[in-house]
Amino acid sequence: MANAIITLKIMPEAPDTDLEAIKEKANKILYSEVGEGDRKAEIEPIAFGLNALNLMFVMDEAKGSPDPIADKVKEIEGVQSAEVTDVRRAIG
Repeated sequence: MANAIITLKIMPEAPDTDLEAIKEKANKILYSEVGEGDRKAEIEPIAFGLNALNLMFVMDEAKGSPDPIADKVKEIEGVQSAEVTDVRRAIG
């Protein structure tokens, strides 16, 4: 099987929510679910001081859907929602 590049968009509950703490907790979940691999985090401005956290990571397609990972990230304190916004097959 090939690898997939997944983008997970995490919305905080409030503009003053600590996105760095959420990123650390989400990365722990990623390490336990998909293991070591390339990861990237970006802050996306939404509106009125609210920012989203986009986590991009590589996952083996054999592990199945990334939706259970999003469900676990939703349980992090301070997270309003987490959804998979992009799945692409890695080439190369």
